[in-house]
Amino acid sequence: MGAFEYTAVDTRGRERKGVLEGDTAKQVRQLLREKKLLPIEVSEVVKTEARRSAQLGLRRGLGAADLALLTRQLATLVQSGLPLEEALLAISEQHDKPRLKSIILGVRAKVMEGHALADGLAEFPQAFPEIYQATVAAGEQSGHLDAVLERLADYTEGRQVLRQKVSSAMIYPIVLTTLAITIVSFLLAFVVPKVVSVFENTGNLLPAPTRILISVSDFMRDYWWLLLAIVIGLIFGIRALLRREDARRKYHRFLLRIPVVGRLVQGVNTARFTRTLSILAGSGVPVLESFRISGAVVSNIPMREAVNEAASRVREGGAIGKSLSKSGLFPPMTLHLISSGETSGQLETMLNRAATNQERELDGIISALLAILEPALIVVMGLVVLAIVVSMLLPLFELNQLVG
Repeated sequence: MGAFEYTAVDTRGRERKGVLEGDTAKQVRQLLREKKLLPIEVSEVVKTEARRSAQLGLRRGLGAADLALLTRQLATLVQSGLPLEEALLAISEQHDKPRLKSIILGVRAKVMEGHALADGLAEFPQAFPEIYQATVAAGEQSGHLDAVLERLADYTEGRQVLRQKVSSAMIYPIVLTTLAITIVSFLLAFVVPKVVSVFENTGNLLPAPTRILISVSDFMRDYWWLLLAIVIGLIFGIRALLRREDARRKYHRFLLRIPVVGRLVQGVNTARFTRTLSILAGSGVPVLESFRISGAVVSNIPMREAVNEAASRVREGGAIGKSLSKSGLFPPMTLHLISSGETSGQLETMLNRAATNQERELDGIISALLAILEPALIVVMGLVVLAIVVSMLLPLFELNQLVG
């Protein structure tokens, strides 16, 4: 039995979309006719997802929030003793998002055919990351799927919380910067020309700041399209450049050298790596396989290459902590905790603690940056507006002096 997405028309001519389970597309069409629906298109969920991911090269994964919620629901239902196929059916009925519902029923169809849950997840690689598939496979092989799903639910929720913290921290500075640029652009394009034109008619030589302001204002009004084209060109040019592996590597290495930004990049990637390695090691995934998957979640190229080099040393019998320390890209505290975990036989616990420490330090850095950045943006915005106002008022001051 498989899961099929359908598009049909009811007796009133309204289009209906949904998901039905059946052995073949022909059977699903018959089921739709029995419901007095005229089938227009019926396609298997697995093939539909593969086609969606192939279109324009897009990788359409599940949202972090959806994946975290799905994992928590599945862990809870499996721990309660509900059979896996019934748990998946119950979860699909609780979600109203068509694509998510389709994916869950597609996984359930694979399970009902006698395959393992990990095999069902592997049918949808865009929705379920490799760490997800490997962890579930390890849980099924060890016979502790319920405990592994619980740990995986904690992991996905932790990733979602970290992502929300970073996103929330960026909202205020982005909004404030956008507002500042909008206000300054409005002043230069519309307010300045009207105010300054009054003083130009006097025939007197305007002060240098006022002349500069007029030139900037005229340029923005006459050549705004050129500024827009330059900005768009820079965005697309930088994106095209960063598609090259060597350019992206240099850029990522440069980020690590910037004092505060480097600590942020290092902290985020270290937290990802240690948290992922912790969940995989605790679920029974082999060490080298865990290293390979954990390295894939590291977005910074030099740090990812350092993980791959460390994996080679571990394969030759080296210790994890010492192997990672060779690159000098990972925080000393993290390396000490990993080494302590290897020595004491509590690697999973120490990896988890290292990830928690990094996330806590990351919170502190973000809070400190926001505490500095927010007033700094306000001060800069105020200074720019003040400069514009003073430049417009200078001719008035000189005119008053002449009259006096």
